[in-house]
Amino acid sequence: MAEIMVIFDFDSTIIECDSDNWVLDDTALTEKFYQLLPTIPWNPLMDRMMKELHSQGKTIEDIVEILKRTPMHPCIVPAIEAAYSLGCDLKIVSDANSFFIETILQHHGVWNCFSEMICNPSHGLVIERIQNSMAEAGKKKVIYIGDGNGDFCPSLKLKESDFLMPRTGFPLCDLVSKNSNQIKAEVHGWRDGKELQHVLLNLINKAIEEGNNTINNNTLQTISLDCKLLQPPIPIDTHQPLPKALSVPQ
Repeated sequence: MAEIMVIFDFDSTIIECDSDNWVLDDTALTEKFYQLLPTIPWNPLMDRMMKELHSQGKTIEDIVEILKRTPMHPCIVPAIEAAYSLGCDLKIVSDANSFFIETILQHHGVWNCFSEMICNPSHGLVIERIQNSMAEAGKKKVIYIGDGNGDFCPSLKLKESDFLMPRTGFPLCDLVSKNSNQIKAEVHGWRDGKELQHVLLNLINKAIEEGNNTINNNTLQTISLDCKLLQPPIPIDTHQPLPKALSVPQ
């Protein structure tokens, strides 16, 4: 059953920070990085910082140890493992460094749960390509999980049958609130890894039930709620009703 595709952003979604900044902070290069940033694009500048670390005697193994300490909510790994075990096709679409992503996910034992990692893409075009491949493979739904400005363009590409999970209090959620008339997908916010796990697994189960034509129409209710408002704490129990959908103001 790979009719459901779950697409994750990485920084501030799977992990609790920006992975580039995590490495810069740990190696005392943050100040220098931001001094140079006005004159050098982000990715070439990160390459330059990595070369500087090498010149200082830092090894790949040193960087790997830094990445292993990257903060991640304890519910994220179980959420990924559960989605994978339920037969979902998991992908990462992110601006983060591919080596950083792979190293962190390997450290947590979930790298093999993902079928594809797409880094530094034109997000909207990537989603269109994924949607075309889904149609060819007979997949029916996308669940998109993200937080940043770069996640807004792919959010616009989602269909009415899809789900969008923006992180509350982050730029994507603000953009969704301000441009809700352009969003076709059903929107469900989340604040932390615990809520991500709960919402994601319930959406997957809902999609599976819909696919089997056994959906309970009372499982999900819709209310008017600003995406930026915080929801009450949600217990981690996939048998509990899904948090109410966010119908953001027009």
